[in-house]
Amino acid sequence: MTERDATRTCAHPEPAEIRLEGVLHALSDPVRLSIVRDLAASGSDLACSYFDLPVTKSTTTHHFRVLRESGVVRQAYRGTTKLNGLRREDLEALFPGLLDSVLTAAAAEEARLA
Repeated sequence: MTERDATRTCAHPEPAEIRLEGVLHALSDPVRLSIVRDLAASGSDLACSYFDLPVTKSTTTHHFRVLRESGVVRQAYRGTTKLNGLRREDLEALFPGLLDSVLTAAAAEEARLA
């Protein structure tokens, strides 16, 4: 990590600060859920620019902030790129099976509506 990257950090809740209602709120929005589904499918960190979302840039920023502040994703700068990764281990430890259940239900709903 460069000195510049160190000065550009994002605040994240500690695992003890993550609340179920915050996680459920973050996952309740279709745009945020699509971000989480993409992150889960990739298995690696993805840049904000990777996501093709049907909202403005400022709204995209809002959605990523909600996901980060609720503890669903971790964001880190690499140069000028902000990478996003699921906090899968933290979420699984706090709420066993929740993330996988939500992802399974979202996939089932997508298939049903297709």
